[in-house]
Amino acid sequence: MSAAGDGRQMHLALYLSEVGSQLGAWRHSLAGSTAPLDWRFYKDMAQQAEAACLDMIFLADKLSVDDVYGGDFAATVSARALPQHAEPLSVMASLVGATSQIGLAATVSATYSQPYTTARMLATIDHLSGGRVGWNVVTSVSDGEARNYGQAQHLGHDPRYDKAQEFVALVKKLWDSWEDDWLVRDRANGIYGDPSKLHRVDHDGAWFQVRGPLNVPRPPQGHPVQIQAGVSSNFERTALEQAEVIFAVQPTLEKARDFYARFKQQLQTVGRSPDSLKVLPGIVPIVGQTRQDALDLQRELNDSVLPQAALTFMSASMNHDLAQYELHAPVPDIAARITGSKGRFQAVLQKALDEKLTLAQLGVWYAQSLSFFAPIGTAEEVADQLITWHSERACDGFVVLPAIMPLGANDFLQQVVPVLQQRGAFRTGYPGSTLRETLGLQVPANQFAT
Repeated sequence: MSAAGDGRQMHLALYLSEVGSQLGAWRHSLAGSTAPLDWRFYKDMAQQAEAACLDMIFLADKLSVDDVYGGDFAATVSARALPQHAEPLSVMASLVGATSQIGLAATVSATYSQPYTTARMLATIDHLSGGRVGWNVVTSVSDGEARNYGQAQHLGHDPRYDKAQEFVALVKKLWDSWEDDWLVRDRANGIYGDPSKLHRVDHDGAWFQVRGPLNVPRPPQGHPVQIQAGVSSNFERTALEQAEVIFAVQPTLEKARDFYARFKQQLQTVGRSPDSLKVLPGIVPIVGQTRQDALDLQRELNDSVLPQAALTFMSASMNHDLAQYELHAPVPDIAARITGSKGRFQAVLQKALDEKLTLAQLGVWYAQSLSFFAPIGTAEEVADQLITWHSERACDGFVVLPAIMPLGANDFLQQVVPVLQQRGAFRTGYPGSTLRETLGLQVPANQFAT
């Protein structure tokens, strides 16, 4: 299949994980054995992704070891290969010197981070990288995370999105507190900078009080590219107002196409161009030399799944303990009890109810692709599926979550990407030096500049 004839090329991001996104993959004989937080792994993946001209690498985050399932972390540590989470800003900062063009995107919790510290760290990395930083703003999900930050319970759904909106607006205001032309460096008259180009933010809000200005000049991109992930109504509201990239969960072409059309139309109702936000659904591809090879690997990975591997993850993400239900009994209707990630798991639970799945069956199903789209086949067949989604305007590109690492990433970067490039569906070089230029996004105006 050829690429669409409208000149659009897809965007691609690589989700970095040491063990892969399929929750049984660590048990497979082809899985890597990377030591936790081995910088050489991150450097190698980043450099391979850059050689393939991907837009960015992406690192998720969580602020606790999942301990909602059964009230402790025993099942998490025993059943899943990656209970630890590297601090993502540190990882991305470490990759600045190992890369030169690819975007570096890291997750930040608006619930448990301070705006001033976040603005300062992201501005610093954006400067050091020459304008290649993206930040994925999340609201966090579980009581386990809350207890690590001195709170008994996680904030409710509405309050944490209200806090996130204020958090993001304040961080951007801090970045804008320096105008771009502040530097004078007049040696003869002893004037280094123009103080009229620095501004206090004097923010006194419901959640934060910050005087400002920031003590780091405005980032090269103006604002690092803002990413948001989710599917709830609150997520959609904030994404329409603030986000520039959406990391979406869309398991089918039909749902993805409907979401894309509706969201792009809604952007115009809030005064934004449809091109000002890129929709990138996650995918969990499995690539083989033949289709049967890919299907065999998929079966082997699925056979390796332990139900608890998914149920520990789901419990923390839902902020609801699934260990209280019988493992081999039908999944009860608990949608109203979810206080964590709502939109994503309401659809997952509805599937279980419709198909009368047991909790164990649901766990095994969810562990296979985390409810993302999972293209399977040869490199040409996987490329065909991605081109179909893109040409039918179901997305602007994809976040690639390899099922097994490093094999899955290598297969995608070395086999699928060249096919996409040959068909004109993906670039063969970077269009500029910043992540904004790669994504085709404008530099935002400084709100303090006259």
